[in-house]
Amino acid sequence: MKIDTLFIDKAVPRDFETDYLISRLKTDPQWVEDSKTVYDVINTADDPVSKAKKTLYITQNKGAVIKACPGTSYYTCCDYTILHTGTFCTMDCSYCILQAYFHPPVLQYFAGLETLGHNLEKIFTQNKIFRIGTGEYTDSLIWEKISLQPKFLVETFARQNNCLLELKTKTVNIDSLLPLDHNGKTVIAWSLNTLDIIRSEEKGTASLKARLEAARRVESKGYKLAFHFDPLVIYPDCENQYKKVIKQIFEHVRSESIVWISIGTFRFMPKLKQIIEKRFNDSTICYGEFILGLDNKMRYFKPLRIKLYKQIISCIKEYAPNLLVYFCMEDEEVWEKCMGFFPKKEGELGHYLDKSAVTHCSLNPHFL
Repeated sequence: MKIDTLFIDKAVPRDFETDYLISRLKTDPQWVEDSKTVYDVINTADDPVSKAKKTLYITQNKGAVIKACPGTSYYTCCDYTILHTGTFCTMDCSYCILQAYFHPPVLQYFAGLETLGHNLEKIFTQNKIFRIGTGEYTDSLIWEKISLQPKFLVETFARQNNCLLELKTKTVNIDSLLPLDHNGKTVIAWSLNTLDIIRSEEKGTASLKARLEAARRVESKGYKLAFHFDPLVIYPDCENQYKKVIKQIFEHVRSESIVWISIGTFRFMPKLKQIIEKRFNDSTICYGEFILGLDNKMRYFKPLRIKLYKQIISCIKEYAPNLLVYFCMEDEEVWEKCMGFFPKKEGELGHYLDKSAVTHCSLNPHFL
């Protein structure tokens, strides 16, 4: 992680966690009273998004630490639970919705491992399965090289029986996790794409080969895996390129180690288009055949989505017939035409994922 400017909220205690962060970042910290100083530095830059990616603000989470994924109206949600540990990312994917989501974008690390632990204990005592991830507003493992947080989370989840931690990433930051006793409670997940898209649209991320090699390494330590093809991007010959990626997955890891694979096509808020055009001059990602969806996001025309989905699902099933594949935010027609069924009842998709988590990981089936 390359940070040019480090701000720390004065309310953050100078403890072992903070000292560890400072020692790893090797950047002199500026202690500030509130976020206004940080916002001013970012907002006055020529490219606030790029500036934000090199400006870290260590602060405390002043909102909900754990919350249900809000999902999207009219599209089926997987009932994920978000563990809010930070915001924004140091990598620079052209399609990243966080560029348009935060105003301004701020790379924040939420200090306070004790606070995280207290909030998680309340979830651990509930009589149900939770699938919990930190990758909603940030990449789960960009912090691994500078922070004790990923290690803390893996060890904390290892001590309970009803919650699964999913760490989703485009990095290969796994070294501190390899020797841990995770007790089968952590899934390490990679977002994947084709070589063309990684090269043209995912600046600063690990290569496809490096991600899959990292997956093989964590698998060798007993971790279960997940993969996410989201966003799938439609471009000439993309079907064959995605099939090559799927083939490589199963050349690197065993199908039995994969808890699930999710798929979803590129979709974006209309205002993201201007940001992409300004920041990524060579990108053509937002010039496909799009239409405004029911959730007010631009989506590929449904027949195009269905055509690509069918080929990808068929390819995955050739290698792993029983592997759980699910859609991220798609409607009933897409499910029916591509999967042959639709999880119609409220919470039904979430229940399928919970069952897969129990089957593959060391969760107590009593909580299903």
